[in-house]
Amino acid sequence: MTETLFGGPTLPPAYPERAAWGTAPKLRAWQQEALDLYFSKGPRDFMAVATPGAGKTTFALRVASMLIDAGTVNRVTIVAPTDHLKRQWADAAARVGIAIDPNFKNSDGQHGRGFIGVAVTYAQVASKPLLHRAKTEAARTLVILDEIHHGGEALSWGDGLREAFDPAVRRLSLTGTPFRSDTSPIPFVEYIEDREGIRRSKADYTYGYGNALRDHVVRPVIFMAYSGQMRWRTSAGDEMAASLGEAAVTKDITSQAWRTALNPAGEWIPAVLAGADKRLSEVRRSVPDAGGLVIATDHEDARAYAGQLKKITGESPTVILSDDAKASSKIEEFSAGDKRWMVAVRMVSEGVDVPRLSVGVYATSTSTPLFFAQAVGRFVRSRKRGETASVFLPSVPPLMALANSMEAERDHALDRPQNDDPDGLMDLEESLMDEANREEKASDSLTKGKFEALDSQASFDRVLFDGGEFGTGGDIGSEDELDFLGIPGLLDAEQVGLLLRQRQHEQQGRKKRQSPAAAPAAAVPDHRLLMDLRNELAKNVAAWSARTGTPHGVVHTKLRTVCGGPPVAQANEEQLQSRLKKLQDWFIGRK
Repeated sequence: MTETLFGGPTLPPAYPERAAWGTAPKLRAWQQEALDLYFSKGPRDFMAVATPGAGKTTFALRVASMLIDAGTVNRVTIVAPTDHLKRQWADAAARVGIAIDPNFKNSDGQHGRGFIGVAVTYAQVASKPLLHRAKTEAARTLVILDEIHHGGEALSWGDGLREAFDPAVRRLSLTGTPFRSDTSPIPFVEYIEDREGIRRSKADYTYGYGNALRDHVVRPVIFMAYSGQMRWRTSAGDEMAASLGEAAVTKDITSQAWRTALNPAGEWIPAVLAGADKRLSEVRRSVPDAGGLVIATDHEDARAYAGQLKKITGESPTVILSDDAKASSKIEEFSAGDKRWMVAVRMVSEGVDVPRLSVGVYATSTSTPLFFAQAVGRFVRSRKRGETASVFLPSVPPLMALANSMEAERDHALDRPQNDDPDGLMDLEESLMDEANREEKASDSLTKGKFEALDSQASFDRVLFDGGEFGTGGDIGSEDELDFLGIPGLLDAEQVGLLLRQRQHEQQGRKKRQSPAAAPAAAVPDHRLLMDLRNELAKNVAAWSARTGTPHGVVHTKLRTVCGGPPVAQANEEQLQSRLKKLQDWFIGRK
């Protein structure tokens, strides 16, 4: 099937005017492939999973246009998570001649004249499912369910969607994150039992971040992790201290140290915001309109972070709060302008399209895979080849694990196995998500009443990219930090990997030269350096194992076969460095 076989207007690969390098004016390869699959099957239900920024809107609107032209449907209903996204969908549809009414209210009964359909929210459908069922039955209706995982957020929502759209002629489900931390079934999604007896969601077409990165459809993401010393007082009056991200601590201590870091009164947040702003300045050398986004936990923190950014930059950032009636217009104004920073609570975490966002600060205690993927998705939308994204975050185990598994493809599991979470991280993630999902005005008592943050100090920890970790740590403002903040803003993924390895090598060389005692003529091995290299090799082997499904031991054996030398415990510095370099070559596709 060629692109013009079914006729219809020519669609750019994404909206607005941000075709990735080499793709316009034709559909992206994945969109065309998914379109071919859709019309070869002619299904009533179809779920497309595509990473944020890949162009799901374009794919869905091409399907809608072709179904309308063929006479298969004569009405379109688009269901989205937020009011802002309703308008975004209506604007995109209007560009290809499909008139969608985003202002329809349940009390209206019928949509305005001249429109072929409506854009509504999931909450809107759940509150009046019979109304929407009647509208669906009254015409041959295509229902587009944007970010369909929202359909499982509450029993009433799922039941409402089934009631409203069961009579639909066609249902097209879209998501960039087809998984949830809970086990609520998602309407109109097929679940297949795997070999372990776990029922998992089955997508009809999947286009993951790894494929999109290789196709230059999305930006490579550089994660800048910051640690530091935290001190707080518990509700019992005890003073506690811990290093952020320290491995040998309990989940509660990790959580409280994390919240201490995010406290606006400490020194951690201002230091990280200043580092992020330096990174943004570097990016704006080659991408003049590049913008930054800080994702905060609650309204109070958002306002405080905005005040700190004003001190750092001299410019008042755009602040987006969920109870602000002008939130959507503020987002649109920021998207069209060239202001440096926007601060938001949760409203910009999903679906909202601000293509110039290039630098992010993850200043929230929410760490579910769903929310993390949606948040990072705000920065990966590529406008031209070579743009990179940088996300600053606390160096805590749940976030490090998520950053290291950016390319992992997940399905929604209805039956979670008992041994699926040996470290209990899912419990921590779910508790944090529960808190974030409650009313924001109650969040102070939930997150701050349990302890009192006393002070926080920040330090640069490491950089995470493509499953690898780089950097040897350093003080704020040190050469070790600035090495990575100063990475150019226009680099391909392969160039990013090469440059990070180069900076890593330079830092290790500096540390050896700065060692207090030079090695004697007999060249006594540096046991600390060997331990660091072994740890780094273990992390990279784990990342490669996760990507390829190859057991750790098999990866180590292959590295020994290719590079030579004894087992890791007996290997010297040169042999360990050789294996690290070979692993890094594998990550970028070199044999």
